[in-house]
Amino acid sequence: MMFVAQAAEYHVNWVMNMHGWGNGRSFAAGDVLVFDYAVGAHNVVEVDQTGYNTCTPSAGAPTYTSGHDRITLHRGTNLFICSFPGHCNGGMKIAVKAH
Repeated sequence: MMFVAQAAEYHVNWVMNMHGWGNGRSFAAGDVLVFDYAVGAHNVVEVDQTGYNTCTPSAGAPTYTSGHDRITLHRGTNLFICSFPGHCNGGMKIAVKAH
């Protein structure tokens, strides 16, 4: 008999001041984050550590704009910001570690 692990799905209400989002949760590679926000008001950009620290995405960074973005986590640290002016600096960023 073969068992298949089911990936978990987590909804992220993508707003300012995201500090602490994910605290107390355990994430695994393959889990899906669903970022919910008003189209045109925000975006979601996958960044590296420098981009996360400086709130500046690198050229060609994956950018999502649907307002209901589904992003599959990879093993390790997954970093996301909103690149709209002032949003990341206002706390619109999260770091998610997946095992």
